Amino acid sequence: MRKLLLLAGGIAVLVVLTQTAQPALTVSLHHSELLTKRIYAYRDWQSTGVRIDQGDRVEIQAEGEWLYTPDEFHGPAGHPRFPAPSFYPVSKGSGGALIGRIGETGGRFVVGERINMQATQHGILYLRINDDILSDNDGWVAVRIDVTETEDSLP
Repeated sequence: MRKLLLLAGGIAVLVVLTQTAQPALTVSLHHSELLTKRIYAYRDWQSTGVRIDQGDRVEIQAEGEWLYTPDEFHGPAGHPRFPAPSFYPVSKGSGGALIGRIGETGGRFVVGERINMQATQHGILYLRINDDILSDNDGWVAVRIDVTETEDSLP
């Protein structure tokens, strides 16, 4: 009789636990970084910690100011009068613009204030200022990164 009562009690506990358990966690096809990340003008390539898969839609928005030329702060679009020379990490667009790459050796692209693109490779997203000498820069821009998985996304 005692064993039967213990068994019944155990079953009752299991029933209560399964009824109060949290529902299963599901993964959304769209995810967004909840924290704004800072990208500093005086640092080389900075990992955002955001993993991107080939085929994902990636939107990056940036705001803030950083010092690219002496005594002149500019936003993530870069200097309006100084195009990037051929020896900069990205030779198109403006000097001092926000640029990015996906993966350690990925192709480089101009982000500026905003970019919406489909990823052509997978890896971690890296960002930095488009400049050859970083030691004389100052300031930072804040970036928000939204990644949406598509039907074309490949891990």
